Amino acid sequence: MRIGLAAENGEWHRARLLRALEACGIEPVLFSLADVAMVTGGGEPLRIPGFEGELPDGVLLRTISGGTFEATTMRLGVLHALTAAGVVVWNDPRAIERCVDKSMTSLLIARAGLPTPDTFVVSSREAAAEIVRREAGPEAPLVLKPLFGSQGKGLRLIHAADELPDAEEVARVFYLQRFVRRTAPGWRDYRIFVCDNRVVAAMAREGDGWITNVHQGGRPLSWLMPAEAEALALRAAQAVDVSYCGVDLIEDDRGRFLVLEVNSMPSWSGLQSISEVDISEAIVRGFLKAVYSARRPAMVAAS
Repeated sequence: MRIGLAAENGEWHRARLLRALEACGIEPVLFSLADVAMVTGGGEPLRIPGFEGELPDGVLLRTISGGTFEATTMRLGVLHALTAAGVVVWNDPRAIERCVDKSMTSLLIARAGLPTPDTFVVSSREAAAEIVRREAGPEAPLVLKPLFGSQGKGLRLIHAADELPDAEEVARVFYLQRFVRRTAPGWRDYRIFVCDNRVVAAMAREGDGWITNVHQGGRPLSWLMPAEAEALALRAAQAVDVSYCGVDLIEDDRGRFLVLEVNSMPSWSGLQSISEVDISEAIVRGFLKAVYSARRPAMVAAS
């Protein structure tokens, strides 16, 4: 098996995935998408470090490193070229694009008929201000999120139209979501890790403020997951067609679970700290099952 591991960001996750692959008898090639070249004029155009002109059977992707819009587009293009040639990529670049773009995630979740907070996505500050005037108030704010944000960064509560930032600050996309209040005291939401159409692990996250992400100081806690939350997380993963993901849920004031987000490149160090299941092993086993059942990659003949 020719397996690539693209996990350039985060030593902890890379080490865990590497160990899990080695436990399955796989010696993966570690590489960065930033080092992949496209060269035409003879043989396979994709040149991946460590594969000497061949294509891998599978690529397990942990992250896509940050960069310019052009650099990110090229790296996604590499992933699309791999899948077009029959290489198994986890996660598939189409799933990554659907999940990275919060507006597309919200659209697909809504089309699937799943409960989710009311969401509004517009391109001008004037349109966003009209939504805020109509939907928000002192006790009913909207949450403004970066369209491509992660780890709880850049979130802010909007109570009135004059609190909206300039369009340039949000890359001219205003993603607004209704703030969900709980009846119970404190701040809490839930992360459910789904892999290969099954729930692997779950946790509650509690914070001293309304942003509960572990990277923002939230605390991971053991959680006896109700059946309805498990079913909702599975349906959310299916709605965006992703192989492994972290599904974020929240409870509203009626005790109903709502889907907040689906993360196609999730971290799991916080979840692992309270879970007895080896999450990296679950990812690797699901990935290898997909690789073994897939057709071999197609190679471009040398001219």
